[in-house]
Amino acid sequence: MMQKQSLSTFITYNEGKFTKRVIFKEGESTVFVLNFSKNQALPAHKHPGTNVFIQVVEGEGTFHVDGESLAVAKHDVIHFTGEEEMSFVNGKGNTSLYVMLNKIPDERYVKEI
Repeated sequence: MMQKQSLSTFITYNEGKFTKRVIFKEGESTVFVLNFSKNQALPAHKHPGTNVFIQVVEGEGTFHVDGESLAVAKHDVIHFTGEEEMSFVNGKGNTSLYVMLNKIPDERYVKEI
């Protein structure tokens, strides 16, 4: 069944910690938005058995992938394999990342935080 959502309703910032808002979950795939306020970070982690696709909707920051740094800004699109360890550090302003996991490794990855 076709579904439509407005991305703007999932962009919510919290000064205390970053937010994750799930947009779609279908089978083993999920789409969500990660929202970071100034200087917030996503800890290093992997997504075993998945492919990770990310679009920078707003802002800028730096990904760290298997020891390499990658600066990103609005409209950049990034792909990681689930076996790569990645983390993200936000820049000076608000940043939102649109994330698609094409195979959910387990239910922990689709919980809102």
